[in-house]
Amino acid sequence: MKHANALGHDNAECNAFLQRALAATLDDSVGADALVALALETGKFGVEAMALLDRANTSHYGNPEITKVAIGVRKNPGILISGHDLGDLEMLLEQSKGSGVDVYTHCEMLPANYYPAFKNHPHLAGNYGNAWWKQKEEFEKFNGPILMTSNCIVPPAPNAAYAGRIWTTGAAGYPGCRHIESDSNGRKDFSEIIEQAKSCKPPEPLEEGTITGGFAHAQTLALADKIVEAVKSGAIRKFVVMAGCDGRMKSRAYYTEFAKALPKDTVILTAGCAKFKYNIITTQKGRTP
Repeated sequence: MKHANALGHDNAECNAFLQRALAATLDDSVGADALVALALETGKFGVEAMALLDRANTSHYGNPEITKVAIGVRKNPGILISGHDLGDLEMLLEQSKGSGVDVYTHCEMLPANYYPAFKNHPHLAGNYGNAWWKQKEEFEKFNGPILMTSNCIVPPAPNAAYAGRIWTTGAAGYPGCRHIESDSNGRKDFSEIIEQAKSCKPPEPLEEGTITGGFAHAQTLALADKIVEAVKSGAIRKFVVMAGCDGRMKSRAYYTEFAKALPKDTVILTAGCAKFKYNIITTQKGRTP
C-alpha cells in the first residue's frame, strides 16, 4: 500500500480495514472464530493491495517484458539500490543521468529491469548481488553507496568498510545510516549519494552473464496460446510454484536441490528473493525460471 501511495494510488477500503484489523488485535472480547474470519479477510485485502500496487506500477512504467538482465559490472562507479520502491529508483535514475555513475538493482529491486520505462536509462547497468542475507560480503565488494528503500538491512559491523556507504529512505532506516526524506511534493534529493558514488571505485564483479525474467501476468497472457499449446503437446508437463524469502540456513539448500532435480519440461513460477536459490541454476540447465 505504501509503495502504491508513493505513486499516487490509494484504496480507502484497504485503509479502513487496516485500522479495523489492528484495533481488533487489542480487543480481548474478540473470540477465536472472529479472529480466524479476520485472518481470512486480511488475505482478501492483501490481494486488493497487490492489485493496487500492480496498477500503480504498470500505469507509470508499463507492463513488465521478458528481459535479459546483466549480472556483471561495468567500469564506472555505481550506486546499488535495494528494496521495492520503484518511485525511488525513478528519481535516482533521473538525477544521476549524465553523471558518469551507473545504477545497479539489488535483491527485490531486480524486477525493475523488466519495466519498459526503466529501459530508457542506459546507465541502469543491471542487477548486482543476491538475496538480502548476503549483504555483508556483497556490499563490501560493491565499493559504492547503497540505497535501501524498504527491505531488510543486515546490521553492518561498526568497522565494516561499507558502513559509511549505506543510505536509507522511505520505510527503511538504521542507526548510523544517513536517511533521505522527501519534500512536501514527495520528491527526494539524491545529490549527496550521487556525489559520494563519484569518489568510489567501480564495483568488483560477483557474477557474469545474464538472467532472464519479466514473466508478469500481462506478458504471460500475451503468450497464452503458446503456453497452452506447449502443455497440450507435452513440452510443458508441470508448473511448480517456488516463492518466498531466502535465508542463510543450510536447510534451505533443499530448494536449490529441488530446482536442480526438476526435469526440463517443468516451469518454475517464482516470486520474492527465494528466486536467488535457483534462478542461475535453472538458466544453466536450459530452463528459464
